[in-house]
Amino acid sequence: MEPSCVQFLENKTVLVTGASGFLAKVFVERVLRLQPKVRRLYLLVRASDNKAAKQRLHNEIFEKDLFRVLRKNVGDERLNALISEKVVPIPGDISLNNMGVSDSNLLQDMMQEIDIIVNSAATTRFDERYDVALGINTFGPLNILNFAKKCVKPQLLLHVSTAYVCGERSGLILEKPFAMGETLNGKNKVDIDAEMLLVEQKLKQLKKLDYSEEETKQAMKDLG
Repeated sequence: MEPSCVQFLENKTVLVTGASGFLAKVFVERVLRLQPKVRRLYLLVRASDNKAAKQRLHNEIFEKDLFRVLRKNVGDERLNALISEKVVPIPGDISLNNMGVSDSNLLQDMMQEIDIIVNSAATTRFDERYDVALGINTFGPLNILNFAKKCVKPQLLLHVSTAYVCGERSGLILEKPFAMGETLNGKNKVDIDAEMLLVEQKLKQLKKLDYSEEETKQAMKDLG
């Protein structure tokens, strides 16, 4: 991590979505190891409640070999104290409004405190159900953007895309802003609200036909 980035993170409150993912957990380790003066890390994962979110973070992040260096440097006791002091587990779902955070007091605290949002939540399955992929990968970033607009003092919103966002292009591909609905080839337009309506209509149709959960899952994959 660049020294300027480390300095920028000092005394900042950061929200990381998809915290148990490959890139996010590396980012969390780097922050705790290189900038222990970070104010707070809100780590959002899909979980049923706070206890489940805390357990998932423990199992899928902090107990991994990734934290070997930090654990060796500061010891188990100090590392556990650092995690307890800096990390706030958040059960949520970015496909929902306000990222599925149901605790209104917690939500208000987040809006007041957060300086930086790192969105690393996504599904990368090639055969994902269309309703799930649309909810997480398309409406998820929109929900996070809308949440960021409600924050009192946001300084940075960083969205992490998969490599596949480049489509079939090759070579050096520079980032550029896209208008809502604009596609990679620049020829077609996508109406995400129309896509969601299509999904909702399809689900209603499958329910009316009394499809099983497995049959519904396959039908939604085929729709994608």
